[in-house]
Amino acid sequence: MLSKLQKASDKVGLFLQNKPFSTAWLQFQFQRHFHMERKNSSKVQGLYDFCKKTFTPSGTPPPSSQAVRDLCSLLDTVGPADVGLEEQSSDDDRGLGFSGLYGLNRVARWAQPITYLDIYECDSFTMCIFCFPTSAVIPLHDHPGMTVLSKVLYGSMHVKAYDWVEPARFQETKGPGYRPVRLAKLATDKVLTPQYGTSVLYPKSGGNLHCFTAVTPCAVLDILTPPYNEDAGRKCTYYVDYPFPTFSAVNGAEVSNEKEEYAWLSEIDTPDDLYMRPGVYAGPAILV
Repeated sequence: MLSKLQKASDKVGLFLQNKPFSTAWLQFQFQRHFHMERKNSSKVQGLYDFCKKTFTPSGTPPPSSQAVRDLCSLLDTVGPADVGLEEQSSDDDRGLGFSGLYGLNRVARWAQPITYLDIYECDSFTMCIFCFPTSAVIPLHDHPGMTVLSKVLYGSMHVKAYDWVEPARFQETKGPGYRPVRLAKLATDKVLTPQYGTSVLYPKSGGNLHCFTAVTPCAVLDILTPPYNEDAGRKCTYYVDYPFPTFSAVNGAEVSNEKEEYAWLSEIDTPDDLYMRPGVYAGPAILV
């Protein structure tokens, strides 16, 4: 007795033997199948396909401005359901809301659990999601030599971001054992929502050093290119920021434009109590 697979194969073989195919007919069938696949393709698959053909492991050459705009347009269409998420309620008894953040010390704020969802990672780029409860914080950190696109999927997130002042300006701090501080210029200090659209930071502009603080439960989709790689010099470093007068008053530093806001940043060790737990990505699978 023939198996179902054998019967199916025989039917296909018989059909092919008796069907007078033409090149045009085959091309039509291929195009029909291709367009159906594109129609049924997920938005995540579209992001992957675009990133795969655009980005390189070295980040050289950097993505063109047109490529960044095109990727932003794709990201702007992505919502929670497209990546397997449900929007979280703003009622979160673990959080205190934005106004209550400043009543918490840094340890208490960083201890709020953040869930990391890995969508895809390769030598050229990383696609991932961070899910925050209210008041959770990813402290000030950098993205050396990287371009990062971020899209808030739901909720509200406060972003404070800096760029280094060039040429680099350092100041010694007040005692032995203290690390020097480096001058940075404020690039962003605002609350982002899904309606804001995709934000972009570049290796030397756009707020390469940033801090995320959840105003409400929120999630952000990140695409980083190239990804963190310590061997390639792309190590994530954490910082603490001090108001400009803290050290300028002592050292007599001056800036050329008083209308712009500056701060001194000092490198710190990776926070031991930054609580980030892995989660399971539940969105559409990516066809690699």
